[in-house]
Amino acid sequence: MGGSEVDTEGERLDLSPQRLPLWTADLPGVGGLAKASPDDFEVEEIPAYLPSGAGEHLYLWIEKRGRTTPEVAQAVAGALDLPGRAVSWAGLKDRQGVTRQWLSAHTPKPWPAALEGDGFRVLRAERHENKLRPGHLRGNRFRLLVRGASDAERARAILARLSERGLPNWFGPQRFGRYGDNASLGLALLGRGEHPGAERARRDRFLRRLALSALQSELFNRTVALRIEEGAFERPLPGDLLQLGEDGRGPLFRCEDVAVEAPRVARFEATPTGPMAGPRMRAPAGEALGLEARVLEAAGLSAADLERLGPDAEGARRPIRVRPIDAEVLELPEGLRLSFSLPRGAYATSLLRELVKPAV
Repeated sequence: MGGSEVDTEGERLDLSPQRLPLWTADLPGVGGLAKASPDDFEVEEIPAYLPSGAGEHLYLWIEKRGRTTPEVAQAVAGALDLPGRAVSWAGLKDRQGVTRQWLSAHTPKPWPAALEGDGFRVLRAERHENKLRPGHLRGNRFRLLVRGASDAERARAILARLSERGLPNWFGPQRFGRYGDNASLGLALLGRGEHPGAERARRDRFLRRLALSALQSELFNRTVALRIEEGAFERPLPGDLLQLGEDGRGPLFRCEDVAVEAPRVARFEATPTGPMAGPRMRAPAGEALGLEARVLEAAGLSAADLERLGPDAEGARRPIRVRPIDAEVLELPEGLRLSFSLPRGAYATSLLRELVKPAV
């Protein structure tokens, strides 16, 4: 695909993923190379629940290498002689690395135990009463090798900071496509510029949703970056929509009194949220609304444009920070072995770039 600049009403807008600030810029990094080989990057889903052992849905605990979650789901559907839509998952996992996660299939058939597919194998098969749906997970456990890194104390200092004060909940580069221009494609779909893939995306709902999701993600990242720049990452703003808890599941409530809510935010009992823009997104008020409006304006968009995102990008709120838990560092001859857990939807690459510095 082409470049990421678009022309709208005489302005030049660059919607390539913004270079994001480092939250731990004052702490030296460990260097090294992350994800040098697939076996260096392991992800294991932390499910919201385990299958009960009885029910009309077949749950499969799979391990995959070099395949995306939808690709493996299609292969499972084919093995069970089912349409693709009959197989579902709780979270999408990248092609790169070794990942373990649950899939579910609505079928009375047992899994043929000897069958393994290209790039995946079934480790366990159980029954459950209901379909596995997107978001039915608590988070993910990561086990990563950073080759060539050698200073475990530096890594521990960074992880301690992130565990205490939070990690920016950035969307990682994989959200923006191979060429980094999916957000610009989303902008073109709103009539705010041109993109060589726009006509195809208008005909293909999957591509349209992908592009609009990337646009939402870029606007969210820019909002978090602005909050960091203005010292509003660790504190609530008047009118903020705060979310209870740390797992992205708690209810939203408006910050009416900063003095009352700031201690709760500091203790991670609540966290500010940022926009996943769309017609059904709940908007903040006051100073928080003003900050988010500035991000929209800088991107050449208006509140009216968000209404046109439609059902393919309805909108939501997303916590601006998360905390890694159970973080450990082991120094090996080939580098540093890291392990940590993150809530659902958080990207390990966001943590890696803080550790490695300057680029992941």
